[in-house]
Amino acid sequence: MINYMNTYILAIESSCDDTSAAVLHDNKLLSNVISNQSVHAQYGGVVPELASRAHQQNIIPVVHAALAQANIKKEQLSAMAFTRGPGLLGSLLVGVSFAKSFAYALNIPLIEVDHLQAHILSHFIDRGLPMPQFPFLCLCVSGGHTQIVKVNDYFDMQLIGNTIDDAAGEAFDKVAKILDLPYPGGPVVDKLAKEGNADAFSFSQANIAGYDYSFSGLKTSFLYFLRDRLKENPNFAQDNKNDLCASIQKAIVNSLMAKLIKASNDLGINEIAIAGGVSANSHLQQTLKELAEKHSWNIYIPSLQLSTDNAAMIGIVGYLKYINQQFSNISAVPYTQSLM
Repeated sequence: MINYMNTYILAIESSCDDTSAAVLHDNKLLSNVISNQSVHAQYGGVVPELASRAHQQNIIPVVHAALAQANIKKEQLSAMAFTRGPGLLGSLLVGVSFAKSFAYALNIPLIEVDHLQAHILSHFIDRGLPMPQFPFLCLCVSGGHTQIVKVNDYFDMQLIGNTIDDAAGEAFDKVAKILDLPYPGGPVVDKLAKEGNADAFSFSQANIAGYDYSFSGLKTSFLYFLRDRLKENPNFAQDNKNDLCASIQKAIVNSLMAKLIKASNDLGINEIAIAGGVSANSHLQQTLKELAEKHSWNIYIPSLQLSTDNAAMIGIVGYLKYINQQFSNISAVPYTQSLM
């Protein structure tokens, strides 16, 4: 008989360039170990082949560390959860292959997890904080995805808004690259923006119907604006770096929030969550807090560790699927594109 109240889930996440393993006891986090890959910084972006090789080197030490920090033995595990997709194929293959062999060796259930659903459901890890009430809206925003999801239940999610081209995180990284800032660019733009004037410059924002997003035009607007100014003053970018970062960050965040406000008003939902790597952006969080006051929203912001790619979020979905007996089989293969 399965004991749902004394469940230990080992989870692994390997969708991109971070190798992570976590252990959850029911919905409580015992460990969450993340190994970053610094090798990509010199290339200005993730190199898929290098990422998969690094996962192969990191996954066993990371799993060992997660079990040690949780102070449990592998024989105590109830199930093995893993990211099946979306992500980089080579990176996913490392995690999927490891999960299959590990679960098979221990004769425990195998649980596949969607990376984007995991970001959203990370809010249900017990951190001693209020959790979203169903239904809620979640702005899931990262380097690869920008979506508004209506969450009716743990496994009943409706994608109501999506980017038609670039993701918001990609826009941050491209802006950073144009300004010759280190990779990853998003956190650097955020840091410099704190010293800048967000109203110094304005950039055109797309006006897309419904709840969808577009950031390619905003990125092009920034590129052309800077190109023209550099013709007049070759030092313009260096002299105005903080203001440029603050202004483009404000434009990106305003675009994100405009659609979220519309969705909240149209659907009558005031439970609002954010998730994904860009949810760590300080201006996004501050703007969300201000809007919560104005619109009487109940808002949910993940901790920094739970906003970036991590195995803890995979583990909470693993637990929720475990208690519903939603198990995978050994034939599961990775997928690279979102299924939402």
